[in-house]
Amino acid sequence: MKFLRTASTRRLLAMIAGIVIAIAAGTAIAVAAGSGGSTPKQQPLASAVHQALAAPAVKGITADVTFSNHLISSSDLQGSDPILSGASGRLWLSGDGRLRLELQSSSGSGQDAEVVVNQGSFWLYDPSANTVYEGTLPAQVGAGKSAKSATHDQVPSIAQIQSQLSQLMAHVNVAGPTPGNIAGQPAYTVRISPKHDGGLLGQVELGWDALRGVPLRVGLYAKGSSTPVLELTATNISYGSVPASDFNAAPPAGAKVVKVSTPAGGAGQAKTANKKHAEITGAAAVAKHLSFPLAAPSRLVGLPRQSVQLLDWAGTPAALVSYGQNLGGIAVIESPAPAQAPAASANGSSSSSGSGDHSGLSLPTVSINGASATELNTAIGTVLRFTRGNVSYTVLGSVPAAAAEAAARAL
Repeated sequence: MKFLRTASTRRLLAMIAGIVIAIAAGTAIAVAAGSGGSTPKQQPLASAVHQALAAPAVKGITADVTFSNHLISSSDLQGSDPILSGASGRLWLSGDGRLRLELQSSSGSGQDAEVVVNQGSFWLYDPSANTVYEGTLPAQVGAGKSAKSATHDQVPSIAQIQSQLSQLMAHVNVAGPTPGNIAGQPAYTVRISPKHDGGLLGQVELGWDALRGVPLRVGLYAKGSSTPVLELTATNISYGSVPASDFNAAPPAGAKVVKVSTPAGGAGQAKTANKKHAEITGAAAVAKHLSFPLAAPSRLVGLPRQSVQLLDWAGTPAALVSYGQNLGGIAVIESPAPAQAPAASANGSSSSSGSGDHSGLSLPTVSINGASATELNTAIGTVLRFTRGNVSYTVLGSVPAAAAEAAARAL
């Protein structure tokens, strides 16, 4: 976990985006069924979901993929980073959970961002920083279940699915399913949007193969926008067993290697850990465990304080304070400042977010009561990071930059 505290903003973004892409790719790529340009019949959402859940399992997938990323303004990007600027690439996915994803930027630089998950370990290559992040996956819940017993899992009935959907619709708006054709497959698409305060989030679209029940497309939209800020699609798709040799790719020689810690153990160990470390909440209780004064006003830019929780920040006590409700709220993370934090200037000029950021992302800085804060302003939210005294603050939420800056200045 030390890596999460010391890594620059740009590398944290690359790491997070890469893992998100890997997970999304594993669930958002469909298989070809030779259906041409046909579309499925119109049917209720519960029936379409039941059909998808009852579809036969896929043995493996090989596909060309396209990933678009419009979260960050192009003026903040330097060079060509396939994770931050979008890319096209190739995916291999096996039925036993092995994954390989290559993404190459449109500049044709020849350097691919790559993610490989194979036999319990993973690595992610960030070409702009020439860095490989390596780690071991946590033990999977239910990993000991036999394949035979897994085949006897019951698919919920249409009535049961409808009951769950009714509960979900108390919190979100759901439109669809709309019959269509995606990547040559008969498909359904649903659109989900927040019913209450969703901050800057507009809606999420999910399209899946009507015959095989595997998602074909995922799109994330900002409020008021008709163009997705994040989108993952697939073309030229085939299915069937994938050779093990396709997952034996090695990281580029000469790249810097960073080891990433992940939680160890399965569900049983997690429950034991929870018993040993009871959750500590409340401003007074959390403040007793911190090495610095806790900043947790009862209201922040008009939002009432909802909770204060003690965090284990790489073995060091830290605090998470939340304000407001739903996606329109604001969260504040307070932790001890790094031992060798760079000297901050409050001139508000544009600069890189830290060591290694020059190759991919340049973040502007803003003055927060005399301290210089790096600001990541995206279409669906804002993240501010600054140090005051011996405390590091991270202010984040699905709110405009002005609202995040006002909250930071009010701490």
